[in-house]
Amino acid sequence: MADQDIKMLIERIMAEARTHQSARFSNEIYADEPILKTGRQMQNFLPDQYRKMREISRWQEDPKGGAGRWLSEAELFYRQGLLMADFEDDCPYNGTFKSYFPTYNAMSDRQLRGYFTWRAQVRRGNIEETSTSFAFLYLYELICGIGVDDPLDGFNKIKAFWDVYRAFEPGIDRFARVWLQDYAVFHGLDPKLLRDSKTVMFDNALIELRRAARDLVPAPAPSDQAPKRRKASEPTLPLPPDEACEERLMAAINALSTYNLSNSRLDRSHHRDLRHVACAAYVRMARYYDTHRKTSIVASLFGEETAMPYTMFASAVFFAPERHEDCEYRLDPIHVYRCQNGFWECMRIHGSRQKSSKLGEMMRACDQRLRLALDPAHPLKEEKVPKYLAKIIDDEIVAWLSWDAAHQPVKIDIDLSQLGYIRSAAAQTREALLIDEEREDGPLADAEVAVAERPEAEPVADTIAEPVATTMQQDEASEPTISTEQFGVVAPLLAPTPAPADTASALDPAADAYLRALLEQNAAQTASAVEQSGKSEDMLVDSINEALFDLVGDTVIEFGSAGPQIIEDYEADVRGYLDHE
Repeated sequence: MADQDIKMLIERIMAEARTHQSARFSNEIYADEPILKTGRQMQNFLPDQYRKMREISRWQEDPKGGAGRWLSEAELFYRQGLLMADFEDDCPYNGTFKSYFPTYNAMSDRQLRGYFTWRAQVRRGNIEETSTSFAFLYLYELICGIGVDDPLDGFNKIKAFWDVYRAFEPGIDRFARVWLQDYAVFHGLDPKLLRDSKTVMFDNALIELRRAARDLVPAPAPSDQAPKRRKASEPTLPLPPDEACEERLMAAINALSTYNLSNSRLDRSHHRDLRHVACAAYVRMARYYDTHRKTSIVASLFGEETAMPYTMFASAVFFAPERHEDCEYRLDPIHVYRCQNGFWECMRIHGSRQKSSKLGEMMRACDQRLRLALDPAHPLKEEKVPKYLAKIIDDEIVAWLSWDAAHQPVKIDIDLSQLGYIRSAAAQTREALLIDEEREDGPLADAEVAVAERPEAEPVADTIAEPVATTMQQDEASEPTISTEQFGVVAPLLAPTPAPADTASALDPAADAYLRALLEQNAAQTASAVEQSGKSEDMLVDSINEALFDLVGDTVIEFGSAGPQIIEDYEADVRGYLDHE
C-alpha cells in the first residue's frame, strides 16, 4: 500500500508542474539567467558584439529613398572596424589564419575571437608572434585610423609595431616601410619623422651625386665657341682637395654602389688617395656622359626624374571616408607628392631604387688600378672595363700622385752631434774673409786660437752644397714626374703610349656605315645604320669609341647640341682608318 501511495503522489506533483508550465495557466514572467556551460558549448559561444558586426550589410539602402549601393570590401572593413575599435576579448586562438587581403569577413568566429584577444595584448605593449595575416590586419586598422587618437599617434603606433614584429617576420618590411611613409604624406606630418628612412637616405645620396656632377663639372662652352679639350695631366677636382666635399661624395657613392670602397684593404691604408681618385673618376665620368650620351650619369644609372600617378597605401586594405584636399608634400628636394581632386601623383626619380652595378664596376676599377701604384703586393684581379674608363682612371691617378708627391712636407733631420763641426767650419770661413786690420782686433784673436786648438774637423761645405744643388734642380723642373722608384709599377702603367693604327679593333658593317654617315653629315644614313645595328644610338657610339680607342688614344665621337659628331681633331684619323680598313 505504501508503494502505491508514493507513486500516486509523484504523479499528482508531476501533473501540477506540467500544468504550471503551460502558458495558458502561467502568470509569471521568466528572464534570462546565467547557466553553467561545458567547454564545447563555450567554444561555440559568440558575444553579441560580433553578431552586430556581422549584421553590417554589404548592401546599403539610400536613406533618401534612391537606389542603394554595394559597399567595397575596404569600406565594409572600415565600418566594421569602427564598431570594434574598443572591443577586447579573452579567447586565445592557436590555429593559423592565412589571407592575401585579411579582413574581418575573411575570418571564422573562432579566428575573430583569437584576433581581438591578440590585439588586446598588443595594445598593452605585449607583442607576440601570431599569424602574419593578423599582423597585417592590425596595420590595416592603424592606417585607416582605427584605434588611434590622432595622425601622430597613428604614425608612432605603426612604427612601434613594425620595429618589434619585423623580428618575427622580416617580409613585413617592404610593406610597412611604404605604408609608414604614405601615412606621413597622407596626413601631412613633419618630413623629419622620415629622415632615417631608407627612401630619404637613398634620395640624399642621389642628390649628392647630382650635385657633384653639376657643380664640379665645368660649364659647357658657348655655342659659338669650340669646347676646350682637357689635358690628361690636368686634375679634375680642386687641389689641394676639399676634404669635406670629397667625403660626402664618397659616402654617397658607397651608398649607391654595389662595390663599397670602405670595405677595401686599400681604403684602410690609403684612404685619402682612394677617396680622391674615386671622386675624380666619378666626376670625369659625369663629364663623359654629358658629352657622349643623351642622358646624364645619374639618369642613366638610376632613372629620370618625372611625375607619375601614385596609389596611397598600395597592397593594403585602406578606405578614406572623405576625399583628400588638394595639397603638396615635399619629402625631400627630389621627392614630392601632389594631390589634386583626390588623385595623387609622385615626382621623383623613377627607375632603379637598388645599388648600381655599373657604378660598382667603376669603383672596383679605381681600387684595382690604384693598388698597382700604391699596394702592388695585394692586387685585385683585373676585370674587363671599357678602355675610356681605364684611361680616365689612369689619368686621375697620374694627376693626383704627381701633385701629392710635389706637395709632400719637407722632412729635415738635424744632427746635433755635428753642431761643433759646423761652428768650426763657419769660424774658418769667417777668418778667411777677414782683412789684416780686422785680424789685429782682440776678440777675433781668441776665436782664432780656439779654432787652432780644436781637433781637425770634418768638412761640411759639401754637406751644405748637396741640398742646395738638389733644390736648384727641383726649381728647374717644370713639372713633377712619377718614377718607378717612387710608385712601383705605376709609371709604365699610367703612361701608356697610343697603339699603332693597325691594332684598332675591326668595326662591324653597321658601325662602319654609321661612321661614314657622320663624316658625310647624312642624317638619313645615320638613322639607317643605327637601325641596322639593332642597338640604341648610345650603345652604338660606345662600341665605336671602344673599337677606335687604340687608334687615337681617346674617344672619337661625342654628343653635341646637334647630336653625335666626330671630334674635329680626329676626323683625319677616322678617314684614314676607313680608307685603309
